[in-house]
Amino acid sequence: MRKTSYAATFVAVLAILIINILSSRLPDWLIAKYDIANTHITVRYGLMQRCESSTISIPGPSKGRLEYADYECRQFPLRVQDKCEKENRLFCALWTSAQYFTELGIGFAGMGLVALVIGVSTHSRRRRVWRAVAGLVILHAVFQLVTFILDRFPGFEHAKPGVGYVLNAVSWVSGFAVGAGVIITGVAADRGQKWAAGNRSNTPVQGSRRRLYKPVQNYGSNV
Repeated sequence: MRKTSYAATFVAVLAILIINILSSRLPDWLIAKYDIANTHITVRYGLMQRCESSTISIPGPSKGRLEYADYECRQFPLRVQDKCEKENRLFCALWTSAQYFTELGIGFAGMGLVALVIGVSTHSRRRRVWRAVAGLVILHAVFQLVTFILDRFPGFEHAKPGVGYVLNAVSWVSGFAVGAGVIITGVAADRGQKWAAGNRSNTPVQGSRRRLYKPVQNYGSNV
């Protein structure tokens, strides 16, 4: 593969990694809203945090209204508060697994960047490293897809996707696209197609020597 192809892949994988890190840290993968009497509650669920904002509105003097707002974040899920040892055991296990899967995906994306840096250092490595890069990027995408699926837990039908969830989708879709692009370009380079291989493409050599074999005549004396 060309160096420019590896450079473009490096930029793409770096962007995917940044998106992945942002999505894993944002506390708004799923957003649920409730209205109870005079209270409006918004709960935001992230992979590692649960943030709840509540606004209480009550009639006030002179036909006005009094409002009280509160906002609180905590680690999520917790064993006691979220009943992880009883009826929510399966949910907590799946949500925690999603955390591990997204961290693994970040790790594979980082390994892909390292493979790119090491692989382009020499010509011989540059011809082979695309296989490792493609595999690592696709593994990253697979783990992010698993996280995406796990977070659509049946108990969240009422919740809507937030920014973190959308960024996760962008991350794994982009990962599959980049991995497929690397595979297509790498296979084309191995076959000698110039658009992918550059100067090392398999072109016929002009003016090649031809070895000619002439019959050897045996000269003997006539008896």
